[in-house]
Amino acid sequence: MLVGYARVSTQDQKPELQLDALQAAGCEKVFEEKASGAQRDRPQLTAAIEYMRDGDTLVVWKLDRLARSIKQLIETVETLEGRGIGFRSITEAIDTTTSGGRLVFHIFAALAEFERSIIRERTMAGLASAKARGRLGGRPPALSAEDLAHARALLRDPEITMEQVAKRLGVVPSTLYRHLPGGRSAVEDGPGT
Repeated sequence: MLVGYARVSTQDQKPELQLDALQAAGCEKVFEEKASGAQRDRPQLTAAIEYMRDGDTLVVWKLDRLARSIKQLIETVETLEGRGIGFRSITEAIDTTTSGGRLVFHIFAALAEFERSIIRERTMAGLASAKARGRLGGRPPALSAEDLAHARALLRDPEITMEQVAKRLGVVPSTLYRHLPGGRSAVEDGPGT
């Protein structure tokens, strides 16, 4: 039995292209997920693997739908092989139920990892170059020192919640908690109280 697995990284992405390709490939059942490829915990992938039996094949549209690193990809395919389950990628025309398919899988996985390493090296080189010219990379902080002082002052009033302070500062509560770990108790126990 062919079992499909489709994954999109964000809520805005649409899985229809993958779902159509999996249906055209003959998948009798498809598991669909919205999760980052770097995320290890993917309940629908786990459900698909648990659903499958010896002799079944897991089908994905592309290799990167299954994993983001060569290590994760190989671990997943080894888990499948250990249970007698094959793996097939439609776009790369890889089918691990054949010896040639297993060879091609390992070559493609190595090339994908190599490409990610090159991108990572270029990014690091660009950041180092910018730093050498006095520019720092990354997003500027969401809250200034003045904003944090204002937040601390507001939080000394027990009637005002973290959520209300965050709204007043124009940020989400998690951002305020990131700058003030421990929330109100960090203000009450911290310096200046």
